[in-house]
Amino acid sequence: MSDLISTADPTPGSESKSGFDTARIAEVKAWLASQFDAAGKDVPEFEYTPRSVAHLHSIGTASQAKSQAAGILAADLRQKAQEYRSQAARIREILESAGLAQESLSSNIVASAQVLANVANLLNIRDTEMSSFLVAMADISLRKTGVEEKRAKVQKESKVLLDYTRKAIARLTYLKRTLAQLEDDVPACEAQMLQWKTNLAIMASKERQYLQQYSNYGALLNRVGYTPEISHGVLVEMAEHKKELEKMTKPIMDTLRSYQDLPPDKALAALAIEDKRRQYAAAEKYLEEILHSALATTE
Repeated sequence: MSDLISTADPTPGSESKSGFDTARIAEVKAWLASQFDAAGKDVPEFEYTPRSVAHLHSIGTASQAKSQAAGILAADLRQKAQEYRSQAARIREILESAGLAQESLSSNIVASAQVLANVANLLNIRDTEMSSFLVAMADISLRKTGVEEKRAKVQKESKVLLDYTRKAIARLTYLKRTLAQLEDDVPACEAQMLQWKTNLAIMASKERQYLQQYSNYGALLNRVGYTPEISHGVLVEMAEHKKELEKMTKPIMDTLRSYQDLPPDKALAALAIEDKRRQYAAAEKYLEEILHSALATTE
């Protein structure tokens, strides 16, 4: 980039037209002409608008700055190259005066020197001192040790991650197999649940029926005078006493039946009947006493 842009000194207000600086347009035109002339081509025709001029001006400014920086760097590199050539010529003269010119050395020595130079460049060493090589090798050893430690750490972490991955894959496989099994069991479970639902409805209906029967039986027991004191044991005991009374009254009944075969004698018949009545009354009284005593025992 030439100094066309940097040497322009537009006067604000005096060279303005239609909202943008004519001096900037001139700088842009001069920069474009210099660039296309360097390439051997003509500047293409286009409309200079405020936007395009501003964009080209910014590109030109950046190009100028980079060109100046590149020129400075190139000059520095040329100067260093000249210094290196001068130093190389001086070292060559010293080696030739000492009989160590490259032409007089064997190919093995030249190859060894080239390898030494390559190693020095690789280790970034600027001299040929043994201490510099040792320091560089120690630095590489430390870096190698650090890299090996990082590599071992990464391998360990990779092994752990691989173990986790294998376990996750096994768990995923197990879950998939379980899911497939559960999906296969869904129809059977749905049928069983439908059956349980039907049975539950039946059991609920039976429960209401049994509760109604229980209520009816309770009302019936209340009507007949049932009390909680009359238990199964009391009824069994009363049945046993009834059997005993039946055994006691059976001979009397047999005797009364035998009187039916006797000839009619009014006086004797009246006495016999009165005697049997007394015995029957005594038996009934004994039965009542037994019943009352059984009830009193349960209370």
